[in-house]
Amino acid sequence: MRRIVVTSALPYANGSIHLGHLVEYIQTDIWARNQKMSGNECVYICADDSHGTPIMLKAKELGITPEELIEKTYDEHVKDFKDFQIEFDNFHTTHSDENKEISQKIYQSLRDKGNIVSKEIEQFYDNEAKMFLPDRFIKGECPKCGAKDQYGDSCEECGATYSPTDVKNPISTVSNTTPVTKKTEHVFFQLSSYESFLKEWMKNNDIQKEIKNKLSEWLEGGLVDWDITRDKPYFGFEIPDLKDKYFYVWLDAPIGYIASHKNYCDKNKQNYLDDWKEDSKTELYHFIGKDIAYFHGLFWPAMLEGAGMSKPNGVYCHGFLTIDGEKMSKSRGTFFNARTYLNHLLPDYLRYYFSSRLTNKIEDIDLNFDDFMTRVNSDLVGKIINIGSRCAKFINKDFDSKLSSEVGNEELIKSVLSRKEEIIQNYEARNYAANMRIISSLSDEVNKYLDDEKPWVKIKDDSTKGHVQTICSDGINGFKFIIGYLKPVLPEIANKVENLLNCDSITWSNIDNQLKDHKINAFVPLITRINKESIEKMKEENNEMIDLLKELVGRIKKIEKTVFDNDNILMKSGIVTIDSPVPAVVQHTDVPDSDTIAKMSWDDINDLVSRLGGD
Repeated sequence: MRRIVVTSALPYANGSIHLGHLVEYIQTDIWARNQKMSGNECVYICADDSHGTPIMLKAKELGITPEELIEKTYDEHVKDFKDFQIEFDNFHTTHSDENKEISQKIYQSLRDKGNIVSKEIEQFYDNEAKMFLPDRFIKGECPKCGAKDQYGDSCEECGATYSPTDVKNPISTVSNTTPVTKKTEHVFFQLSSYESFLKEWMKNNDIQKEIKNKLSEWLEGGLVDWDITRDKPYFGFEIPDLKDKYFYVWLDAPIGYIASHKNYCDKNKQNYLDDWKEDSKTELYHFIGKDIAYFHGLFWPAMLEGAGMSKPNGVYCHGFLTIDGEKMSKSRGTFFNARTYLNHLLPDYLRYYFSSRLTNKIEDIDLNFDDFMTRVNSDLVGKIINIGSRCAKFINKDFDSKLSSEVGNEELIKSVLSRKEEIIQNYEARNYAANMRIISSLSDEVNKYLDDEKPWVKIKDDSTKGHVQTICSDGINGFKFIIGYLKPVLPEIANKVENLLNCDSITWSNIDNQLKDHKINAFVPLITRINKESIEKMKEENNEMIDLLKELVGRIKKIEKTVFDNDNILMKSGIVTIDSPVPAVVQHTDVPDSDTIAKMSWDDINDLVSRLGGD
C-alpha cells in the first residue's frame, strides 16, 4: 500500500470558484479517488490562499476586516466544492496557527543555513495610496519581450520573471498613477544556491517534458535571489525579528499545503512530520495550472530542501479552460461561476465532460456547450446509464428483482473486465480522456449484445422468457463493471448504482465480482438528459448579471466628482479620497440603487469597467 499526499493549488480567498478553477479540482479529485479505490492511503489536501494585499484592500473597500472577508469566502468555497463532489480530506486556510508556525520554522531553518540575506532595495511606492506596491499591483511592459499590460513580477506572454522596478512604463493599479521608487530593507532567499539540487530534482521526479524544458530554460538563464518580504501595510504573517515586515504570500501559500496536512493529522492523531521529513516514504504530488510552474518547480522544492523536508515526487500541470472557443470573459458572457452552473445543471455532467477532454498533456481544453450536451446525452445517458435502465426493468418486473444464477455470455463479461488494468493505469497517468473512450466502447459492446438478444421480444414468448433473466443479468453485471470504471469520475452516481444493485462499495479489488442469484432493488432514474433550455437559462442568468453590472457601471459614472479615466476610477474630490470605501462615496450621491453599488469594491468596479469597456 502506498501512502500519498496530493494537493491542488490553493484558490485565492477574495473571489468565487469558477469553471476554470474546476478543471484542476475535478482532475485532482478523480486521481485521488482512483488511489483510494486501489487501496492506497491517499490524503487529498487543500486550503484557501488567504493572505496578500488584494485581500487587505478588498476588505477595506467593503468596510470589513480581512478575517471577515476570508471567512465568508471560505464558506462559499467549501459549499461549491462539496456540491461539485470534490472530496478533500482536509480543506483549511493559510491564515492559520499551523501555517504561521511552519512558515516561521522553515524561514528560521533557511536563515540558520545562511540562505537568507538582507538587502536595501528600491521599490515602487504609490504616493496617493500611501503604500508600497506588491508585484501584482504594478502593470506595464515586460522588460524582456515588450508585451504590454503585464504584472510586475512575471510576463504571461514569454514566461519571464523579473523585478517590479524593471517593468517599463509602470502604473499602479491601485490609483492608476505612475509610482515612485523608495528605499526599503528586505530579506531574500538565496535561490541561486540551489541550482544543482534543482537540476537533479527535476531529472529524478515526475514532471512533464514541457515543464522540464521551461524550468531548464529558467535555470540556464541563472536564478536570482527571491524577495520574500512585503512592507506594512500587509495582511499576512510578520517575519520574526523584523519590524513591519511580512512574509510574501508566495512563501506561506505553498507552506499552506503542509499546514493543512498538519491540521488533518492533528485531527486524526497522526504526526505530519512522518510524511514531510527528509527520508519519508510518503509520496507527494501537486496538481497546478501551467501559469504557476515557476513557483512549484523552483522556489518550492528549493525551500523544502533548505528546510530538510521531503520534496514533491511529481508536479502535474494542466492548461486553461476556454468556453465555446473563447477565453473566459465576463464581457463576452463566457465567464461562469461554479454556483451559476449549479443553479441549472448537474455537477455530474461537467465531471464527465471534463474527463472526456483531460489528458496528461499541458493543453487548453474547450467547454463547447453543443458538444457538452451531445456527449453527455449520447454517451453518458444514452449509452451507459441506459444499460441499467434497459435491464433492471425486466429483472424488477418479471423476475422478482432477482438476477440469474448463470452467465449467458462469458465472452462479453471477459471483454469488459479485460480493460480493468488499463483503466487503472490511465487514471494514474491522468489520461482520463482515453478511459472515457474505452468506457464508451465497452458500453457499445453491452448495448449491442442487448440489441442482438432483443429481451423485449423474448419476454413475450414463454419459450424464451426464461432467457431474458440471464440476458439482463449479463447486462446488469456489465453495467456494474462500467459504473465501477467511472466511479472516480461520477462518485454519486456510482453510489446510487451500488444501492440499486444492493452490492458492496466498488473498489478495484472487488470490481470483477459478478452478481449471481442476487436480489437488486427497484430501479430509479439515475440522471436525466441535458436540455438546451437549461444551458440557455444558465447563460441568461450570467448575461443578466453582466447587464445589471453594466447598468451599475453607468450609474457609478454619475457619482459626484468621480470620473473614469482609461477604464479606471480616480477620485478627484476632496470629499472622498483614494482610500475611501465605496459606501463612503455613495452616501454623497443620489445615484439609484446605491445600496447595490455600495456592496461592490473599487477593485470590482475597476475590473467591471475594464472588462465591459466603460470609459
